Amino acid sequence: MNLASGVFSGVLIVACAGLAGCATHPDSEQALQQASSEFQAVKEDSNVLRIAPKDVIRAGESLARADRLSSFWGSGNDVVHYAYLSQRYSDIAREHTQQVLNQERAAKLELERQRLQLALREAKLLSVQQQGLWLEEQIINLATTQTDRGLVMTLGDVLFDTGAAELKNSANRTVLKLVQFLQLNPKRVVRIEGYTDSTGGQEDNVKLSLARAQAVADMLVDLGIDEKRIQVEGYGDQYPVDVNATERGRAQNRRVEIVFSDEKGQLGAVR
Repeated sequence: MNLASGVFSGVLIVACAGLAGCATHPDSEQALQQASSEFQAVKEDSNVLRIAPKDVIRAGESLARADRLSSFWGSGNDVVHYAYLSQRYSDIAREHTQQVLNQERAAKLELERQRLQLALREAKLLSVQQQGLWLEEQIINLATTQTDRGLVMTLGDVLFDTGAAELKNSANRTVLKLVQFLQLNPKRVVRIEGYTDSTGGQEDNVKLSLARAQAVADMLVDLGIDEKRIQVEGYGDQYPVDVNATERGRAQNRRVEIVFSDEKGQLGAVR
C-alpha cells in the first residue's frame, strides 16, 4: 500500500466512526427508550384509550418517526425531538384522562349526594306524614266528636280551677299534642270556644268563657303556633251539653271546645 492510499483509508475510518457516533448518540437512545416506555403505558391504559385516543395516536406516530430516524446517520437531534413529542403526547393523554376521570367522579358523587338528599327528604316526608296520621288519631281519641261545625275536641273543666281561667298542669300533655298536630298540618286552623255553666251572671260567664279560651290560645302561641291560625270565641252559659241542675251536668257545661278546620284551612260556621 502506498502512502496516499494509507492516508485515505485512515480518513475514511475516522469519518465513519464519527457518523456512527451520531447515529448511536446516547441522548437519542435514552430519549427513544423513555418515549417507548411511556407510550406503552398509555397504550395499555383502557381509560386513556377511551378518553384520549387522538393523543395516543399522535404519541405513537411521533415514536414511530423517532424510531425510523434512529437508523439514519447524523439524526440524533431529530430522534430526540420526535421522542420528546411522543412523550409530551403521552403526558397530555394521561393529563386529559385524569381530568376527565376527576370530572366523572365529581359528577358521580354529586349524583349520589342528590340521590341521598332525595331519599332523606322522602324519608322525612314519610316520617312527617306518619307522625301526622298518628297525631291525628291521638287528637281524634282525645274526646273529639264530628259535628256540623267540623271535628271538635273538648277540654273539660278539670283543666281549670273553679272560677279561674288559668290552665292546670294536667292540660299540658293535651295541648302539646295539639301543638304537634298543628305543626305537622300547617294549613289547618282552629277556633277555640269557651263555655261555662249557668252559675253566675251572664256577663261574667261570657268573660270567663272567653278568658279560658284565650288561655288555651295563648299557650298555643307560646309554643310556636301562629296566632293568625287561631280564632277565639266565648259563649258563656250558652249551648250547654247537659242540664245545669246537677253538679255533674254543670261540670260538663264548663268546657273549652277546639274546632278544627279541614285540610285546606276552612272552618265551619261560627255559632
